[in-house]
Amino acid sequence: MEITKEKVLDALSNVIEPDLGKDLVTLNMIKDVEVDGKKVSFSVVLTTPACPLKELIQNACINAIKHYVDKEAEVKVNMTSNVTSKQSSKTSIAGVKNFIAVASGKGGVGKSTISANLAVALSMQGAKVGILDADIYGPSIPIMFDVQNEKPGVRKVGEKSMMVPVENYGVKILSIGFFAETNQAVAWRGPMATKALTQMFFDADWGELDYLIIDLPPGTGDIHLSLVQAVPLAGAVIVSTPQTVALADARKGVSMFQMPAINVPVLGLVENMAWFTPEELPDNKYYIFGKDGAKALAEQLNIPLLGQIPLVQSVREAGDAGRPAVLQENTPIAKALMDMAKNVAQQVAIRNATMAPTEKVEMTRS
Repeated sequence: MEITKEKVLDALSNVIEPDLGKDLVTLNMIKDVEVDGKKVSFSVVLTTPACPLKELIQNACINAIKHYVDKEAEVKVNMTSNVTSKQSSKTSIAGVKNFIAVASGKGGVGKSTISANLAVALSMQGAKVGILDADIYGPSIPIMFDVQNEKPGVRKVGEKSMMVPVENYGVKILSIGFFAETNQAVAWRGPMATKALTQMFFDADWGELDYLIIDLPPGTGDIHLSLVQAVPLAGAVIVSTPQTVALADARKGVSMFQMPAINVPVLGLVENMAWFTPEELPDNKYYIFGKDGAKALAEQLNIPLLGQIPLVQSVREAGDAGRPAVLQENTPIAKALMDMAKNVAQQVAIRNATMAPTEKVEMTRS
């Protein structure tokens, strides 16, 4: 029985994309179908290189060809990606597909650690990633990326001089920490902090980015409001520990983004320091801050739990050494962080497929 492109496409129309609930052909995710006798090859264009369902979809495609077309077919599937974006035409920074805010209701929950590892993990999966350290008063991203002694360059773009972000681990980085001495306090009023944030967005040559991660200060203040007015956010990731007091603040963080006047999708919760595992007892879990607190809150608020990240010494050591822990491949902590990043990318793709275009927030004084 002859294999044709039409038969291949008919077979693949039985493969459903689990998140979007439609088949790959309808979603226009099948490209470059080639048939040579029993040899069949094609590309599947995913919505993110960090898709957690990549292997499942690949196997489903191979099985569909063998079941519906020819069980002796030699199937080669090229898994590629084109990161989706759902921004209005008013988007402010050309080339940036998705702005993702990482926030926490309170300090000390590891928000910057999660931001740094999220950025590096997405880059490791093949995405083009930047990180903007918007924690104006306590910038820590330069230390976490081992670039605290670096300075952004300057490049002429047309008639304008633009900052060139520092790069490490495949991530473009900007932080107020590059412009202040390490031991110097940044004692700015709200308008000055807002202006600094705006300049890091609009006076920088970010280039083409699939994701720009924005590490926000703790709480819900000026910087947060300035951010939602400056750029159209794809969504927000809220970081919390399982502790009751942290969860109360995390709930406030979620509610801020969900306010009708702001209306930014909350992609989900990350439970950091979910349990303590000593290095010498890798199978033991000690729930120092309580058990499954953020998991329960995510269920209560009907938002995804993006990951539970254990409290292990190597994460702190990695952050201090300027080498995010997700780079420690084949370790349990690296897997937990990578899974978290894949879940974030998955939620961005679902959000882009199912929700209206992102708009900047327009706020008026009453």
